[in-house]
Amino acid sequence: MAATGRKHLVRDFNHFITCYLCRGYLIKPTTVTECLHTFCKSCIVQHFEESNDCPKCGIQVHETNPLEMLRLDNTLEEIIFKLVPGLREKEEQQELEFWKKNQPKANGQENVRCARIGLPDVGGDDGDCGGDDGDDAGDDDYHRSDPQIAICLDCLRNTGQSGESTVTDLMKRFIRCSSRVTVGTIKKFLSLKLKLPSSYELDVLCNGEIMGRDHTLEFIYMTRWRLHGENTYPMVLEYRPRIDFG
Repeated sequence: MAATGRKHLVRDFNHFITCYLCRGYLIKPTTVTECLHTFCKSCIVQHFEESNDCPKCGIQVHETNPLEMLRLDNTLEEIIFKLVPGLREKEEQQELEFWKKNQPKANGQENVRCARIGLPDVGGDDGDCGGDDGDDAGDDDYHRSDPQIAICLDCLRNTGQSGESTVTDLMKRFIRCSSRVTVGTIKKFLSLKLKLPSSYELDVLCNGEIMGRDHTLEFIYMTRWRLHGENTYPMVLEYRPRIDFG
């Protein structure tokens, strides 16, 4: 007689797909590389505002900047969305409703596409690195159909740094690109434009805080830039030779 396989329910996997901090399903699961514990991205980032220790095991993640030790787990995110029916749609709808209420308005008009992630509409063609968002853009051109964000890249010179003479101002400081571009990509862009050797390391900062290489511009804008009411648009990111804190 053939054995009947037991059906697994979603709750059987809850221990693996829920956040230790908020007790909800993991949204944008983010892993601490020092101990491999995973949390919602927003939960762990908020936790590291007050502590440098992992909230689950208590290990010190980093002495000065624990955000550097975070990595997004896109594979786990896809697994959770497949396991939990309707979770993806629910999160996208909540995010859309939130940004509809909180989006800054430019010229009295609301841009729904930008409202989804909370970014002001970026008009004009100057410094456009992400392409036109016109209707004739191909569906397979991923970044051209993304929400766009304008940023200013400023050189932050540090007295006494050996690389001060190497890292200079860009000829064109203002660029426009996909809001999903990461800090790691910005570093590669800077290295290319400044003709830096491949071994040369840069820090990218927002409001004086070093940003992790996996942080997207969307995330930085929402959690670092727009929360300071005095900040204007476009968002300013500063770069400098990497400082080794030992």
